[in-house]
Amino acid sequence: MGNAFANIGKYEALATIMELGSLSRAAGALGCTQSAVSHAVSSLEDELGFPLLTRNRGGVRLTAEGEELMPSVRNLLNSAEQLRQKADSIRGLDTGRISIGSFTSVAVHWLPPILKQFQGDFPNVEIKLLNGDYHDVELWLNDGSIDIGFVGLPIETDCECIPLMEDRLLAILPKGHPMASYPKFPLRDCETEPFISLLESSDHDARRALEAAGVKPNVRFYTKDDYAVIAMVEQGLGISIMPELLLKGRHDDVAVLPLVPEAKRTIGLAIAKGSSGGPAVRNFALYVREYVKNAAVEEGKE
Repeated sequence: MGNAFANIGKYEALATIMELGSLSRAAGALGCTQSAVSHAVSSLEDELGFPLLTRNRGGVRLTAEGEELMPSVRNLLNSAEQLRQKADSIRGLDTGRISIGSFTSVAVHWLPPILKQFQGDFPNVEIKLLNGDYHDVELWLNDGSIDIGFVGLPIETDCECIPLMEDRLLAILPKGHPMASYPKFPLRDCETEPFISLLESSDHDARRALEAAGVKPNVRFYTKDDYAVIAMVEQGLGISIMPELLLKGRHDDVAVLPLVPEAKRTIGLAIAKGSSGGPAVRNFALYVREYVKNAAVEEGKE
């Protein structure tokens, strides 16, 4: 940071320590010595009048007071970043930092081409990517870990949400399954067929579709990983429901069938409240919307 933002350095040191889990890694990320990072936190503790970190053989963790303070620290850092980006924008500099949260299908199929184009036009913008499931992205939006995130709408988090695309949900079955040759898969049969599910906190799409159809699935296995679900279906352990975008371009040994009744998810972009004014974040959101719109046009030509 420049001199205008020097007073933020102590808070940035604290946030970096908690993000990376140790003083030494934080020092490397911040480009300074470990003693400088330790001194910054000690100085901050003196100013605030209470301890922020406890140190042990396992690393560092926040004290109860530190936990209570962290949301305000992240808000402060977000505000400082917005101010810096706005100042750079006024001076004609295309700089900034963006933290992006995503789930698997978007991270695999959308983000690489979007980032390639965005970085080509804004090479000085620093980007941090976090990949998880819907639940993870909402947590990151809530605690300020990310500025912008791809989500399945609707969400409970208080963010600015931009709908991007409706994505069909499809049934996946083992290739040798008796129903693999059916033209469509009836959702009601999830009540009798062994069903492989994502964790309840992550499985918003299939759960909403099943609940809307009044179907209670015969769940035999839970996992957090989308591709683990596909691998388990390949091995004949059960059936599942997956988004079409996730299955795009894959050659797994599974049968893919449309659902009856039809079900969809809505993919959206959520901008965290504390980051809504950042020019870099706004620019990135524009690139996302343009990419999705163009992709839909190209798909319509096929």
